[in-house]
Amino acid sequence: MSANDSESRTRRRKEPVHIGCASGFWGDSQIAIPQLLTAGKLDYIVFDYLAETTMSILQRARMRSPELGYATDFVSVLRPHLQTLLARGVRLVSNAGGLNPQACRDAILAFAREQGLAPRIAVVTGDDVAELQAEFTDAQGRPLPGLDGFGPLLSANAYLGAYPIVQALAQDADIVITGRAVDSASVLGIAIHEFDWTYSDYDRLAQASLAGHLIECGPQATGGLFTDWESVPDWANIGYPIVALDSGGGFDLTKPPATGGLVSRATVAEQLLYEIGDPAAYELPDVVCDLRQVSIRETGPDRVRVEGARGRAPSTRYKITATGHAGYQIGIMMAIRGPRARAKALRTAEELLRRTRKLLALHGLPDYASTVVELLGAEAMYGGNARASDSREVILRIAAAHAERKGLEFLQKESASAGTSMGPGTRSHFGGRSDIQAIIKTGSFYIAKQCVPIWLHCGDVNAEVAVPENGEDGPFPQPGLSHPVPAAVASPEGVLRVPLARLAYARSGDKGDDSNIGVIARSETYWPVLLRELTPERVREYFSHLVQGEVLRFELPGTGAVNFVLRRALGGGGSSSLRSDPLGKSYAQMLLDLEIPCPGEILR
Repeated sequence: MSANDSESRTRRRKEPVHIGCASGFWGDSQIAIPQLLTAGKLDYIVFDYLAETTMSILQRARMRSPELGYATDFVSVLRPHLQTLLARGVRLVSNAGGLNPQACRDAILAFAREQGLAPRIAVVTGDDVAELQAEFTDAQGRPLPGLDGFGPLLSANAYLGAYPIVQALAQDADIVITGRAVDSASVLGIAIHEFDWTYSDYDRLAQASLAGHLIECGPQATGGLFTDWESVPDWANIGYPIVALDSGGGFDLTKPPATGGLVSRATVAEQLLYEIGDPAAYELPDVVCDLRQVSIRETGPDRVRVEGARGRAPSTRYKITATGHAGYQIGIMMAIRGPRARAKALRTAEELLRRTRKLLALHGLPDYASTVVELLGAEAMYGGNARASDSREVILRIAAAHAERKGLEFLQKESASAGTSMGPGTRSHFGGRSDIQAIIKTGSFYIAKQCVPIWLHCGDVNAEVAVPENGEDGPFPQPGLSHPVPAAVASPEGVLRVPLARLAYARSGDKGDDSNIGVIARSETYWPVLLRELTPERVREYFSHLVQGEVLRFELPGTGAVNFVLRRALGGGGSSSLRSDPLGKSYAQMLLDLEIPCPGEILR
């Protein structure tokens, strides 16, 4: 099947295509589809379900039951609305297939038949590359004999791009279900199909990919997680995002009428920086995006115009997310109240771990692989930056990992004994005994596109999809790091120290074991201050109790922002981390407390 097949299209679309997003992750709210259906114009709805951690969850589900392994939420949210969506001609694209896209299709067809409906559903397969381990490489393109110590795979899925979706839409599919694909590929596939773009329209491809990136997390673009959360109205009815994308690649971002939330330059800029790494080389299967000169303009109430992304040819490789079994873990929480609660909690953790280590040795089992003790409510995550306090109540969290399930049963059982044998004011559990769970670790690898056959299944069509061979082999893009900043000019008004929150917005997220923190200046006058004062060295020092690797800083002059990548900052990240914030979602909030020297006249 040709990558430029356009049999189902009779003309190139001239008017903008309107695309809404109804899900930002597996477990998102059910309010989105009814909202989006109130929009005056709506051509497509996309649904994103597959974070890296979600792949681990899906693998656990498939281990329990082979017919699972897909995002069951997609089936349940469609059930009450499928008839209306089909009647209005709104087409759906989703990566809900996860590890089992055919089972996801079959579940939808089953309830559709009960409703007397017959949607045309296309399924994209081929992302499962577990049998191609010999072809895996590292980020530099070097072979990985034995996967470099990763161990036996449970799953390995390549991040596919937009062209299989293009071909699915060309088959007049009402619903397109993929397995692992990059989050923005659904919007890009729609744009290529509707506007008949070529594979080398890189600037347009970059713009549509940016549109997909901005809406892929649902209401995170419409006020969710916003730094100035007090200014965001009606969280209960927060509006899910809609983009109106034109044939040139520019787009407006808005939300349905009469919904809560907020669409502004700042809310959208925060989402722009979310988990992008190097903004000069945001690498996707179909295009490498340069986001440094993106502009975001407010053009009306709850409406912004986004332009300025640039693109270049992608590499000839796909990124892979692999999962493997790495032992077992448990997390126990208990409330400790009364005077000197912090000290009591620390001693409780120390004594429980000491007692259970004796029991491990008595039964001939090795020590814990790792343990984490956190005091929620006592600023444990802030380390040396915590504000001194003597809280009268804290939540003690003890997490531990062990190679064997049996090795955690002692801590599972003994933690209850703290309610009678340890400090006063102790509630020894929340909601019963904590579960022991398998640790499904994730790892990132790469594979040449030519090694990965991709298939489209739609009705009687079962055809291999040809992906354009337009990639570039290495050297792979080098980081667009920051440039030297001139020394500060002495201020006649003197210098004041203010929290970073006074000067900037910020948002954080994860990529494996790395954390990503985007910081946007509230005013163009603050931008030079951020460049001068918010250095990688300073950020590294601030997070020294959490970060084990280097800190990189990247600049985005178009939005007056800097993006930080904190290497090895999440204790392994995802489901393999014992920390209470394994995804780094709180890191931006922590950084906003950092005091920054700022000239007094600028603050005025």
